[in-house]
Amino acid sequence: MAKRVAVIGRPNVGKSTLFNRLVGKRLALVHDLPGVTRDRREAPAALGDLRFTVVDTAGLDDGEKGSLTARMRAQTEAALNTADAVLFLVDARAGLLAPDRDFAQLLRRRGGKVIVVANKSESRSADADAFFALGLGAPVAISAEHGEGMGELYDALAPLLRGDEVTLAGEKDADKPLLLAVIGRPNVGKSTLVNKLLGSERVLTGPEAGITRDAIAIDWVWRGRKIRLFDTAGLRRRPKITEKLEQLAVDDARAAIRFAEVCVLVLDATQLLEKQDLTIAREIAEEGRALVLAVNKWDLVADKRKKLEELREGIERGVTQLAGIKAVTLSAKTGTGIDKLMPAAIAAHEVWNRRVPTPQLNRWLEEAQARNPPPLVAGRRLRLRYMTQANIRPPTFALFASKPGDLPDSYRRYLVNRLRESFDLPGVPIRMMLRKGKNPYAGA
Repeated sequence: MAKRVAVIGRPNVGKSTLFNRLVGKRLALVHDLPGVTRDRREAPAALGDLRFTVVDTAGLDDGEKGSLTARMRAQTEAALNTADAVLFLVDARAGLLAPDRDFAQLLRRRGGKVIVVANKSESRSADADAFFALGLGAPVAISAEHGEGMGELYDALAPLLRGDEVTLAGEKDADKPLLLAVIGRPNVGKSTLVNKLLGSERVLTGPEAGITRDAIAIDWVWRGRKIRLFDTAGLRRRPKITEKLEQLAVDDARAAIRFAEVCVLVLDATQLLEKQDLTIAREIAEEGRALVLAVNKWDLVADKRKKLEELREGIERGVTQLAGIKAVTLSAKTGTGIDKLMPAAIAAHEVWNRRVPTPQLNRWLEEAQARNPPPLVAGRRLRLRYMTQANIRPPTFALFASKPGDLPDSYRRYLVNRLRESFDLPGVPIRMMLRKGKNPYAGA
């Protein structure tokens, strides 16, 4: 039986828009007026490789007993009773309102698997971080209308539906395959590398660029570890994409990045770190995925030491948010160095899932401020009160400050770099969200 996911929230936060997005077609009526949806609507839905039944509900609103509003709320509560997971939709543009707090309290009392989804986050006035105060975990920022943030929603929903929730130590269900995507420019040897990893001619290869079109998913076992491997089409610069078929292939490759856990970016050692390589690396970092560099055709390089130095300097300049990234030199054609790639991917995945205990994190914050105090603002020192890790995959930290809007980007970068060094977080994007508020554990 398909798992059931209920979409709930106060009126006019975009529940039906998200319902239509997950179903893949316009089934539910969408309008700016609140209260359009009254009954429960169910339909088969998909998000990446997840398959489930999504339930659209009326807005959670209070009403007198026996009234239409009260009957609509009863329908919503019935949907909650049968749901395997709940998407609690809030409006990031409107901010945190009293009804959101009321319904969050209801959900906390009921228990169960709840994800706070901050819709309409494409707006400049949106503030998804404000919904940490609901006490239901880190909010997932999306735009249901524009399809933004679906990868992050997948990351939050997949463990709940598969029953492989990540523990505080970052451990996961061993039965869940690691999602590994092989990405890169055309003709750098992606499909040849995939075939060499699998030990067979599983995908078509050749000297012609653009042979691979669809993102090919291959289930594989490496040293007892389940892997779902994606071979993808080459990603060229957007102005060079003129044919509809190539555009579809590129869209498929970008979808593979969004739903992967680890991306292997294949580079051509004879044409190292072209502008498009850095563009792809930044795109992977923005999606929050772990990244490993596979420097292919290494057997054709004469001065290997010089080439490695060029690679290190290029990454430091071009993708600063991935400092310390692992580069594996290999030859997909001869198989030299192939044995180092999968251990590097597994290690990157472990870093991507790493969680830092809150007490240890706050001791570190005190030391970081003692070493380099925050700057003065209007003659007064900024106070960094408290820090906690809000999420993993990638490591995401919430920093509570007296005036978060006045903290310079340079000081934020200092903290991120110190985090990476102190807690051994190389090669993964680190996200830091600034929030204003008191230490929630003060006086506890």
